[in-house]
Amino acid sequence: MRITKFGHACVRIEHDGQQVVIDPGMFTDREAVDGATAVLVTHEHPDHLDEDNLRAADAPIHTIQAVHDQLPPDLAERASVVAPGSSFDVGLPVTAVGEMHAVIHPSFPRFHNSGYLLTAGDTTIYHPGDSLELPGRTVDVLCAPVSGPWLKMSEALDFCKAVGADRTMAIHDRLLSEFGLGMYDQRMPAFLEGVGTYRRVPDGEDL
Repeated sequence: MRITKFGHACVRIEHDGQQVVIDPGMFTDREAVDGATAVLVTHEHPDHLDEDNLRAADAPIHTIQAVHDQLPPDLAERASVVAPGSSFDVGLPVTAVGEMHAVIHPSFPRFHNSGYLLTAGDTTIYHPGDSLELPGRTVDVLCAPVSGPWLKMSEALDFCKAVGADRTMAIHDRLLSEFGLGMYDQRMPAFLEGVGTYRRVPDGEDL
């Protein structure tokens, strides 16, 4: 099993010949979708959804209704709608977690969002998209958002500790400077001591 971090929120999970790519958005290099056997999209924001990246991957797309409704015909015809809480198979077992994007600001409308819980062999991976929804089960690897207009550090720390994964990997990191990310590198391991490990990997490298 192999987990590779790509630009911002994008992660690729490879296992038993399957290459499942999650959220290849506008900050993601095209190489992230090379050879993809399935693509999962958590929600409609462009840092998670990029039509050109989806076209570059000749693979089934699995996403929520709100995303499907705005896809152009060439992409919509190979996209399946994922219902909240549903389980489905993309070559690896997947369960959809949650239904709503985290609150950006009380004056803004809420967006729909589905996190994805995948099982690759004996490893369970959770990608929450733009949400702090708990997965409802034990997780081996958490792909943890660490920056965004909807997120502050104390919330990220509490979320990671509540999930309690053996390994936590930083994602959704393009909005922070190296200085800000360095603060996470210092504080997250201390906060997760006795729970699990934390790591921030460069784009294109494996966890």
